[in-house]
Amino acid sequence: MDLGLRGKRALVLASSQGLGLSVATSLVQEGAHVVIVGRSAEKLSGVADELNALGSGKAEYVKADLSDRSSAADLYEQAKAKLGQVDILVNNTGGPPPGATTTPDADGWRAQFDTMILRLIEITNLCLPDMQANSWGRVLTLASSGVEQPIPNLAMSNTLRSSLVGWSKSLANEVGQYGITSNMQLPGRIMTARLNQLDGGNAERSGRTIEEVRAENEAQIPVGRYGRVEEFGDLAAFLVSERASYITGSVIRCDGGATKGI
Repeated sequence: MDLGLRGKRALVLASSQGLGLSVATSLVQEGAHVVIVGRSAEKLSGVADELNALGSGKAEYVKADLSDRSSAADLYEQAKAKLGQVDILVNNTGGPPPGATTTPDADGWRAQFDTMILRLIEITNLCLPDMQANSWGRVLTLASSGVEQPIPNLAMSNTLRSSLVGWSKSLANEVGQYGITSNMQLPGRIMTARLNQLDGGNAERSGRTIEEVRAENEAQIPVGRYGRVEEFGDLAAFLVSERASYITGSVIRCDGGATKGI
């Protein structure tokens, strides 16, 4: 199936590693021109070289720290200079520190809200005018399965990311008339460095090995294993493609069936 992504211009946030990188990789493989984003220029440069070696699409990078209040406008201007315009925006941020609901103070909540929520809304609003003018656009927001089934010891992530669900649906209702879709993609346990960190913390707190923690988690997933980053990235590529033009306002899981609710 031709996804119709060749030549499309995509901005993928927090994409020097992990899930963001998996999405950028799949888009480049489909022939898209992609700008990846992260905080380390050295790391981004190496990742861009690896993506360009795939020989299909094209990758460039912009160094940005989403915790900086001025980062949205600066990032957008640099990305637009490289791409010409943004056809596809993949919203993504790193996860907040683990902990219970009482762990962070008010300043901690505000800082994470700015980075994880407000900055994504700002960047999306900057990208929308060109999408509207072209009567085509894709906004895909990566979150967490915790928005549907709260994950223990990730209270801040569960809380803040849940606000993006209402925002993404509201956006879909507003921009559908312009040929723009807005969806959310929820990862379950996808094998990334972030997941290794969380499993390691769980092992340390419980006095078990990381292998024991992982085996317990895999036993609760119907397919019996953690997901591969390629599986997550390929789903994202479909959701932002020409072929997914009638999918909007949706929340799509990629979790091996782990979420217990319907």
